Amino acid sequence: MSEQEPVHATRSITDPVEAVAYLKTIYDANTAYLRAAFERFSRQKDQARRVSAHYPFIRITTEDITQLDKRLSYGFVSGPGSYQTTVTRPDLFENYYIEQLRRLAHNHGVAFEVGVSDEPIPVHFAYQDGVYLEGDLDQTHLRAMRTVFDVPDLAKMDDSIVNGTRDPLPGEILPLALFTAPRVDYSLHRLRHYTATSPEHFQNYVLFTNYQFYIDEFVELGRELMSATDDPALREYRSQYTAFVEPGNVTHWNQNVDPRPEEGTSPPRLPQMPAYHLVRPDNTGITMVNIGVGPSNAKTITDHIAVLRPHAWVMLGHCAGLRNSQRLGDYCLAHGYVREDHVLDDDLPLWVPVPPLAEVQVALERAVADVTQLDDFELKRVMRTGTVVTVDNRNWELRDHREPVQRMSQSRAIALDMESATIAANGFRFRVPYGTLLCVSDKPLHGELKLPGMADRFYRERVDQHLKIGVKAMELLRDNGLDRLHSRKLRSFNEVAFQ
Repeated sequence: MSEQEPVHATRSITDPVEAVAYLKTIYDANTAYLRAAFERFSRQKDQARRVSAHYPFIRITTEDITQLDKRLSYGFVSGPGSYQTTVTRPDLFENYYIEQLRRLAHNHGVAFEVGVSDEPIPVHFAYQDGVYLEGDLDQTHLRAMRTVFDVPDLAKMDDSIVNGTRDPLPGEILPLALFTAPRVDYSLHRLRHYTATSPEHFQNYVLFTNYQFYIDEFVELGRELMSATDDPALREYRSQYTAFVEPGNVTHWNQNVDPRPEEGTSPPRLPQMPAYHLVRPDNTGITMVNIGVGPSNAKTITDHIAVLRPHAWVMLGHCAGLRNSQRLGDYCLAHGYVREDHVLDDDLPLWVPVPPLAEVQVALERAVADVTQLDDFELKRVMRTGTVVTVDNRNWELRDHREPVQRMSQSRAIALDMESATIAANGFRFRVPYGTLLCVSDKPLHGELKLPGMADRFYRERVDQHLKIGVKAMELLRDNGLDRLHSRKLRSFNEVAFQ
């Protein structure tokens, strides 16, 4: 026997704002119902009644796809038929959903069907703040929990849609978005775990780094931008950012805009991949994540940030320079990748090219020119464009490396690291514009190893400049506009309508 969840009829709605409002009504009612039921369950000695509530869905059906505005890479379906997705956290994704539906309404002129899906909401996902539900339950309640409530099911969270491997049956409703609601919820909870910040703080432009030095500089920059100033030009620039958020959701408010005291509590220890957020009101600020070392971390964090549908992400870190003509501190702008990281081989086969994206490449090159005050031919003194090799073995130099060095030479490689190709490949896979700008910290093939004395001097001279370049590039991408940034070359044959 099951308790009755709130009843919501399926409605036909033409206005995107009204459609999202109804999605929110359904979601809020059903998650509140689950939370109340769980509170009763945790207090009662015996609970035999099944409790279930379901995600809202949104669906469109169209027969005409001839009069479409296909200049953008999203906002239209690939053929006649019915398309549907389940929806979660309409509070967090409200503006995103409205924009996607607005494009669909413009292109297809059809009504949206909004109602309750057949997909149950796992009780854990009814709590948005990462509550550990099982923490206070005794053994009797722990055993009964899976009988009474729906719990997360990994079988419903695969990436077959985004990987292009989903094979729908004839007449089956087709996907409207890259991710289902359970897959999104899973990643939102993982983000909180890995970064110690709430998903709502993440911004649409993301920098990844593999060294804490960059984070130290970003924290210093973020706190500086939050401080009051009497300089009119500086005040205008700083005022575009409203807050700077650190792990533990520690929030520094912009004293030029909203002079509130600091909020939040720093965690007793940093998480695995701490995130820091330079916040703008429309979420077009900059997030920076220290992913640490290795392709596994790079894949993990991008797997989860992807559900937030960022506008761009860029790797900003250190690398081994592979050319004798390079110097420590030179920049490497990736225009191709040799993928020897292996963590994405099953999701994105090695025969799939990961191309450079002109919009990101131009922004990165212009940022280097602006910050270094070098241009045109002189820029070649400090920056080289070429192939980046990403490996999963940090000590690759300690083996007989004649064969890998030959392959690097054949691929025209200029740099080697352990994260960049993974981040670029996952950007390609998730349709998130990507780029890489690395800084040479050692030249192992030429006797310049990463040793403490060399490293300390290098870090002092280059980290601050490199970070400024990354921030400048993100601001350039934002100023250039989304219509140019979201490239059609990242879309597959039968693509979903949502960006």
